[in-house]
Amino acid sequence: MNFFLKSLLLFLFLPFASLADEIKKIELNGLINISRGTVLNYLPLEVGEEFSQEIAQKAVESLYKTDLFSDIKLSFNNDIVEITLSENPTIKFFEFKNYKDDEVLSDKIIQDIKDNFQLNIGDIFVKKNLDNLVNQLQNLYKLNAYYNAKISVKSDYDSQNRLGIEVLFDEGDRALINSFVISGIEAFPVDEINDLFSIGEPDFFLINYFTEKDRFSKQAFDAGIEAVTSKYLADGFLDFQITDKKVNFNPKLNKLDISLKVNEGKQYKIGKISFEGDLLANTESQLRKHFDIKNNDIFYRNKLINGVNKIARIYQDIGYTFVSVNTKVLPTEKNDVIDINVVIDSDTRVYVQRIEISGNSITQDDVIRRKFKIEEGSLYSKTEIESSIASIKRLGFFSEVDYKINRYKDSPDKVDIRINVTETKTGEFSIGLSHANATGAAINAGISQKNIWGTGNTLKAAFSNSDAIEELSFFFQDPHFNNLGHSISYGFFDKTKNAANLDTSSYLMDETGFNIGYGIPLTDISRIFAEARVSSINLKCGTDLKDTFEAGQCSSADDLDFNLSLSFSSDSLNDFYYPTEGTKTSFVTRLGVPVGDFNYYQFEGTYRNYSPIFNNKTFKVSSRVKLASGYGDDELPFFKRYFEGGSSSVRGFDFNSLGSKYSNDKPKGGELSVVNSLGIDSTLEFLGIDNSNMRGSAFIDFGTLSEKISNFNVNDFRASSGLQFSWLTPIGPIGINYAVPFIKKSSDKTKAFAFELGSTF
Repeated sequence: MNFFLKSLLLFLFLPFASLADEIKKIELNGLINISRGTVLNYLPLEVGEEFSQEIAQKAVESLYKTDLFSDIKLSFNNDIVEITLSENPTIKFFEFKNYKDDEVLSDKIIQDIKDNFQLNIGDIFVKKNLDNLVNQLQNLYKLNAYYNAKISVKSDYDSQNRLGIEVLFDEGDRALINSFVISGIEAFPVDEINDLFSIGEPDFFLINYFTEKDRFSKQAFDAGIEAVTSKYLADGFLDFQITDKKVNFNPKLNKLDISLKVNEGKQYKIGKISFEGDLLANTESQLRKHFDIKNNDIFYRNKLINGVNKIARIYQDIGYTFVSVNTKVLPTEKNDVIDINVVIDSDTRVYVQRIEISGNSITQDDVIRRKFKIEEGSLYSKTEIESSIASIKRLGFFSEVDYKINRYKDSPDKVDIRINVTETKTGEFSIGLSHANATGAAINAGISQKNIWGTGNTLKAAFSNSDAIEELSFFFQDPHFNNLGHSISYGFFDKTKNAANLDTSSYLMDETGFNIGYGIPLTDISRIFAEARVSSINLKCGTDLKDTFEAGQCSSADDLDFNLSLSFSSDSLNDFYYPTEGTKTSFVTRLGVPVGDFNYYQFEGTYRNYSPIFNNKTFKVSSRVKLASGYGDDELPFFKRYFEGGSSSVRGFDFNSLGSKYSNDKPKGGELSVVNSLGIDSTLEFLGIDNSNMRGSAFIDFGTLSEKISNFNVNDFRASSGLQFSWLTPIGPIGINYAVPFIKKSSDKTKAFAFELGSTF
């Protein structure tokens, strides 16, 4: 019985009351969980008002509309309104039982359903909400081809008027796709159109076990139809239609037969592109150049969109923030040719009133503002804003950087730029153990902070003691030493290396020294950097070097290494930790000057490029070339040679194992190394892991090491392929890779599995 009927009966049987009767008291009976104040708040009557049957009816209707009560009785006697209420129960628990298909009924869908129908624990129970929920669940299962699914409800009241609800599922078997036919396709291969659907006729049974191609869902079906429509429209078939679509269910076989019929229509070509509106100082011929379209070219929507975006960007970069660029399709005398009319509404030229920064509880505002190319009071420029945001991301201080543009209602020519950052861990104090294939187990202690006190400065002080290396170091860098963006850095170090534990020739080297550097920006993403490094070196050579020319470099007790370096770096990556787009390049030239005891030169170049491809995948290309040699009458110091092989080089080969060997099979190292890598990086969403700090990679590495530059030979290249897992954890980065060489020599040492903790990957 709905509340309108109940109100009508109440109206008919309510004891007669005079219109002049005044309400002197309101009594509420039956309340358990709902307060008196809540009820009175909904009542359209108060003490002191004149009572009438019309007021009584409105009061009952108002209370029923709250969905708080299952029954309401109202009477008026002796100037007292007495309302007896039966409360709806509160929900004690609400659970779904026996459902099996998590794709149909995931945890998120369940929670959304509970929220939408107000069926969470503690909510007031309303039966119609539960009935609507069950109906929606039935429809949801039918949309996913569970035509025989049955849903029932089990409920239980307790003494405190609380209701426990269990929704029970008997899903039955899902109807699978038997046939999937699209007719009317002529412009494209049928398989190409079929591939736009994630569902269809089953693949080979072993493959179908993983792809589940024959599992129907309405969502996937509609997404496929949308993809097909978009493809035809994007390729100039502007009259394209799906004229018929059928999903026929065979209950005896529990199978689906799906058919689509399409009408492709004509493929249009573009004739003339004209412009109207606020062209400003631009001529039509100038604007036309931004469209990569010639007369009588096929109408490709993406080319048109790209041209529109380019024009919009031109206006947005000179202050017209809210420019509108729209296109109109105009018919021509030729049936298969259309003209395009581009309409430009420049709106008002906009200036930046304020730049607001939020979320930076540690980093000082100036550190962020000095990366921003637009100042308060200047013209708005979309390109400069996006470039500024990218520069802030490259600092590595923030896990997220977003911005919003807020326009003033009373001043349409002014906007505020609101930047919101989410700070990430930029430093740590550490004491403990780490492990790397390169150096083995190590005891570590130190502090590392690249944004110390929120200033943007870098401070590192560390002690490390492993079987191979014992090191004490200090480093400080101010990346904005002055208003021109120059940087200054300095540090000192004391290092002992036992090369025998690094799988190289046996020698013991003690090195103590300092370095000082100065950097100058060339552009927003590039800079040059000069550094002087001075160190005192004490060498003790092992027996494997006794009969080689290297032994001569060990004859002096203390030698001075004085080198100067000049480097260039450019970084357009869109993220510090896990970039998906951009390029990072660096070149370093280093010269051991005759002031010291070692005369040598080194050149090192690195290149990394990231390009997004599909479904959160990134194609990565990296290359590294290093060469070094002595000059004058001096050979390159053997401890300056390069070594390759291992997790940070050509994976799948043992650490430092590439290149020539001594007679005791220890690697010599080389003057020239070349290492390249191709890979695809991906989030782990395809495994059901939603963690932005994790990445998986598939890669191919190939590289070589030449003892002498003149000995370089392409036949010496080694190659491997494999998989890598990377995780940026609260205790530091973890890298795990598995690689198998596919170009190698019989004498090579291989190592398929590598694990690193506390090192960069």
